[in-house]
Amino acid sequence: MASSNINSFPVVKFRQGGSKEDASAEAEVNMASSRRTHRPTHMGNGATDGVLGESEDHFTVDEAVENIGFGLFQLKLSGLTGLCWMADAMEMMILSILSPELRCVWNLSRVEEAMITTVVFIGMLLSSTLWGKICDKYGRKVGLIACSIWIFYYGVLSCFCPIFIWLLILRGLVGFGIGGAPQAVTLYAEFLPAEFRGRCLVFIETFWAVGACLEVVIALIVMPTLGWRYLLAFSAAPVLLFIICCAWLPESARYYVACGQPKKAEAVINKIAIDNNKPMPLGTLKIDGVSEKRGRYMDLVKNKEVAITTGLLLFIWFANAFSYYGIVLLTTELFASGEECAASVSDVDLRCEAECTTLDTDDYVDLLWTTLAEFPGILLTILLIDLIGRKKTMSLLFFCFAIFTLLVLICTTRTILTIFLFCARAFIVGSFQATYVYTPEVYPTSVRAIGLGACSGISRLGAIISPFVSQVLLGYSAHITLSIYAGTTILAGFACLLLPIETKGREMVNAVASKTGQGVELEDPTSPKHTT
Repeated sequence: MASSNINSFPVVKFRQGGSKEDASAEAEVNMASSRRTHRPTHMGNGATDGVLGESEDHFTVDEAVENIGFGLFQLKLSGLTGLCWMADAMEMMILSILSPELRCVWNLSRVEEAMITTVVFIGMLLSSTLWGKICDKYGRKVGLIACSIWIFYYGVLSCFCPIFIWLLILRGLVGFGIGGAPQAVTLYAEFLPAEFRGRCLVFIETFWAVGACLEVVIALIVMPTLGWRYLLAFSAAPVLLFIICCAWLPESARYYVACGQPKKAEAVINKIAIDNNKPMPLGTLKIDGVSEKRGRYMDLVKNKEVAITTGLLLFIWFANAFSYYGIVLLTTELFASGEECAASVSDVDLRCEAECTTLDTDDYVDLLWTTLAEFPGILLTILLIDLIGRKKTMSLLFFCFAIFTLLVLICTTRTILTIFLFCARAFIVGSFQATYVYTPEVYPTSVRAIGLGACSGISRLGAIISPFVSQVLLGYSAHITLSIYAGTTILAGFACLLLPIETKGREMVNAVASKTGQGVELEDPTSPKHTT
């Protein structure tokens, strides 16, 4: 961070640690001069600088993270968290590719085809809050590794499914594991300085886009030659790589503070300081907001403000997942039908039951183009989220998605249809990523994982419903189908504006306030606010 931001917190003295003799001498001098009335400063070798006083130096996790700043540690964590995100994106993107193929291979009805996607989201719905509770009680790292092993195991077993029912069972179990993937965002957010948090949390979503595009490219190569079973096997490989790399993954210092384990938290902070080549804060880590009862559902509605925030967020997450997976599935359905006019599908019946059409090379290329829309969507969110704030960014992108979804109804060329779908997907991706930034910021450490898990879980309800709209209802009325998606996101756009808290530049805190009017978190009145 810039040097001006160092003094935005209560002054934190620094000591040189290990081989870092040359680190931040200027910070030592500046900070010592602003604390002349306090106790002697220990210089690392036991000597003091002669400053008199009685109180002992303390620092909080927030102060340590802000003053150590962004560096090599966060870059490594970005890569590891991104790998987790990419692996889960591949497991999700495969659903839109697998469904049309298996409809032909196993002669499935349209409802059975939709169930291939729906069972995954049922598993995610059932497990999201469970994984959140595990991460709040036993640690973010424990939950992430456990869910990743679960995804890999059942993902590989899916390759050997002999019949349709076994595929549903095993993919549902894969979905149960994927329900824990959003906790990677919780862990990542807790290591980021406020100045970088918004942009970094959006940037990490580029790995999701990379995973989605990679899945399409692998399908383009594998499906015509080796078939869907090998596609499932290759899609599970990145999860295994993430599990192996987790040997480096640190536990959250904020989690250790919430557990009342300051020594472990200090060890994590020391690791950050060493990796970033910055001095370690001098003094004792201040423990506040310790909660023996972490991960409680009741804390999500403990006072009026947090209850309103939770209620609105649940609907916003529902709308995001409902619309995102809707546009993904809708794209493959329109491309597989060969239709250039979405409004005509109710007349021609998208794919007649007696005829089976799988994706060809041109369809995969067009699917890749629409998947690439995730990159400009993420870039747009990065530009907006710290400029106009989290709430307005989510709202604006929801409204833009609704406009381009309705434009899909226009009868035009295949190229123009692809452009409309491209833009719609870009905007809903951007909105989804802004929501991923806002949610871990608004909840305190003691309920951050379960709050994100609850929101992620209810979003899966939208994802469960979406295939029956985009794959089943589309065959009867494209106007109703697209109007449902547009109407849902318009309502979600207004819901974003009604959120009581804007989290731009707001520090992350530890515990939920118990009194109405105190806000979502329990704050230290001496802790200064800082803005980006």
